Amino acid sequence: MARSRAYGEKSVHDVSTIGPGRAARQDDPAPQGSLSSGDCGRLVGESPVMRALTSYLLRVASSDTNVLITGGTGTGKEIAAELIHANSARRHRLFTRINCPAIPETLIESELFGYERGSFTGADSARDGMMTVGNGGTVFFDEIGDLSLSAQAKILRAVETKEVNRLGSKSSIPVDVRILAATNRDLDRLVGEGTFRQDLYFRLNVARIHLPRLKERKEDIPRLCHHYVEMFNRKCHQSVEGFTDEVLERLIRYEWPGNVRELRNLIEVSFVSALPRLISLADLPESFRKRLDETEQLPADERERLVSTLLATKWNKSEAASKLHWSRMTLYRKMAKYGIPIGKYLEAH
Repeated sequence: MARSRAYGEKSVHDVSTIGPGRAARQDDPAPQGSLSSGDCGRLVGESPVMRALTSYLLRVASSDTNVLITGGTGTGKEIAAELIHANSARRHRLFTRINCPAIPETLIESELFGYERGSFTGADSARDGMMTVGNGGTVFFDEIGDLSLSAQAKILRAVETKEVNRLGSKSSIPVDVRILAATNRDLDRLVGEGTFRQDLYFRLNVARIHLPRLKERKEDIPRLCHHYVEMFNRKCHQSVEGFTDEVLERLIRYEWPGNVRELRNLIEVSFVSALPRLISLADLPESFRKRLDETEQLPADERERLVSTLLATKWNKSEAASKLHWSRMTLYRKMAKYGIPIGKYLEAH
């Protein structure tokens, strides 16, 4: 059962029945039984940090506690959530994904808790919300740090009481769901700033799983490359064996600001055209080759790299952020971290 993509690029919610052992995704084969600690789905990697993460993830999955999953964009938070569900006692029930940033503020209650007939204009019949549709299973709040305080209060009540109220109804409906939540934001900082409820944070942060950035586990890049080459060989009916040594060395040196998702997308777009047995630098998209050259010319130290880029762009923050493949918000945060004044170029010239 899946609902339509009503708001934004991702669907507001996605409900899927996940069979024993594996979260159902388009590019995955049929479920093959319970996951072991050695082949934990598509969280690919044998680095010490990934071995420890996989072991802890499987222990968390066997409990029924709420889980907070943190990590940068593209690190695999949704995959981790799916694997927790697929290895839990609830694996035969529904996995309900709720894309928090995509839900308009005015629709939070109706989307999550449902509504009665006649509760608002256009409510021609009663409808269950995602919390009740997923009863007995796992509900995953993706990017929960983007919700307003008002929306957080509504979710907190449901988590605390294990009951929901449909719009237009005075009676409560009991719900038995396991809550998983993910965010790429620093919730500790948001709690301190008063933009994320401390009580909700404590309710979610019973168990904590942090997904490392790809640059923190570069030894996994060859294995990830092999994994995605095999995947796209099957999808695109090609027989690529891998990358040349030169390309692999450069991929390992690259910082991967978009993490595993960026690597996956790079390999996927490379498969748009027919490829040789070994992928050479010339087979990669031109835009990525240019990015490799630009980043390798920069100093290794992050502060030096930042100052060097700001000087090269005459302190144009938008251009500097673009060259560093950061958002403007990340650029300003790094400038503050390293004590670099915003208007330094203007003051010096």
